[in-house]
Amino acid sequence: MNGITSEAFILGCSAIGAGLAVIAGIGPGIGQGIAAGHAAGAVGRQPEAKNDITQTMLLGQAVAETTGIYGLVIAIILLFVRPLMGAL
Repeated sequence: MNGITSEAFILGCSAIGAGLAVIAGIGPGIGQGIAAGHAAGAVGRQPEAKNDITQTMLLGQAVAETTGIYGLVIAIILLFVRPLMGAL
C-alpha cells in the first residue's frame, strides 16, 4: 500500500486552504446587501439627503469589500504560487 507523498499532501492542504479563504467572500456580500437595503430605506425616508447617504454607503461598501478581496488573493496565492512547496 503506497502512502500519500508529501507533495500531494501539501497541494491538498493548499486547495483546502484556498477554499476556506474564498468563503471569506460571503461576509462582505451579506454586509453590502444589508447596507444597500438600509441606504435605500434611508433615501426613501429622506430623499433630500440622497447624496450624503450614497457617499457614506459606498465608502462603507468599499471598506467591507477589502475582506473579500484579501480572501481571493490568499486563495490565488495558495493555488498558483504554491508558497508551501518550499517546505519540502
